[in-house]
Amino acid sequence: MNAPVADVFANMPRLVGWQNGEKATGTFSDAEMARRLTALRAHMARHDIDACLLTSYHNICYFADFLYCQFGRKYGLVVTQSDVTSVSAAIDGAQPWRRTFGDNLIYTDWRRDNYWHAVQKLTRKARRLAIEFDHASLDFRRDLEAALPGAELVDISAAAMRQRMIKSEEEIAHITAMAAIADLGGAACVEAIAPGVAEHEVALHSTQTMVRAIADTWPHAELMDTWTWFQSGVNTDGAHNPVTSRKIEPGDILSLNCFPMVGGYYVALERTLFAGHASDDHVRLWQVNCDVHDAGKELLVPGASCRDIAHELNRIYESHGLLRYRTFGYGHSFGVLCHYFGREAGLELREDVDTVLEPGMVVSMEPMIMLPEGVPGAGGYREHDILVITPEGNRNITGFPYGPEYNIV
Repeated sequence: MNAPVADVFANMPRLVGWQNGEKATGTFSDAEMARRLTALRAHMARHDIDACLLTSYHNICYFADFLYCQFGRKYGLVVTQSDVTSVSAAIDGAQPWRRTFGDNLIYTDWRRDNYWHAVQKLTRKARRLAIEFDHASLDFRRDLEAALPGAELVDISAAAMRQRMIKSEEEIAHITAMAAIADLGGAACVEAIAPGVAEHEVALHSTQTMVRAIADTWPHAELMDTWTWFQSGVNTDGAHNPVTSRKIEPGDILSLNCFPMVGGYYVALERTLFAGHASDDHVRLWQVNCDVHDAGKELLVPGASCRDIAHELNRIYESHGLLRYRTFGYGHSFGVLCHYFGREAGLELREDVDTVLEPGMVVSMEPMIMLPEGVPGAGGYREHDILVITPEGNRNITGFPYGPEYNIV
């Protein structure tokens, strides 16, 4: 007679520790990773926090150099004053261990509460436990409170974001090298643009170019998440519109958007282009947007507030009667983020953000206007550079040209 299913599962391990192969070469040095954890632990000590349970893509990647694949399962990174341990699902094998700067504990699927069993094991003595309030769902928090009765939950998300906003020299070097990859992707887009060519063919050529360049530059990196959005005609009206199979037509307004990803870090190159020729109305609007772009880069200096920068650039659009066509803020922070996860919302160039720029921040300038269909010069106009804030001002790490003089292809 076969044993009951419950009895079979009772004999299966709830937690395992697999260490196949060797630790991967990290995106950053051990000293850089230790610096990040030291800063986090200093915050924990100041606020009497016994342990942190980080759960977001961006914070686990930032503090452990491990970018998980969620696929419906839970992940975590437990940081105490002495240890750092990622918690991962058995479906991933030992890849999380190879990629984690620290230890790794794997939970199996044999019982639905095995993730919480792992958390209990790593945090059982914590009186005050820090979690990411902006990432923990109601279900997650309910189950955590049941697993750790009596533990006081406090927020770590704002403090962690603030730490991530100031980049180290290693991070800036990494982002700078990635910006050069984005420039290569932009050149590949231009190479592929021609009337009759579909958006997806242009995007594929760009993405393949960037992935190959990443493999050459970072031979130990995981090759994932690099992508290109290339839009034409009416499809340029949204900054995040997916690629389609629409074919380029002569005179089309085009949007080039290249996004290399390495180690969870994101950079971007965005440019307005035209296929063959541009109308006078298009050129006029394009030039205004480029003028705003130029002015914005001059404003990105230490001591300037995000709020004041946005208001100053609004005045330029307003003088041309175009402010109502602006579609989003003027730029944002760069680091561990992606279109699917992560955001350093405290460093966005918006009217409702009071953050003051400091050396070590990495910020984009990316003005956009969108003239709706039926209006002369219709379409979306975007230019995008990445700038490192320095004690003297800023350093632009984007090299791809922009404006009517260069990008009528």
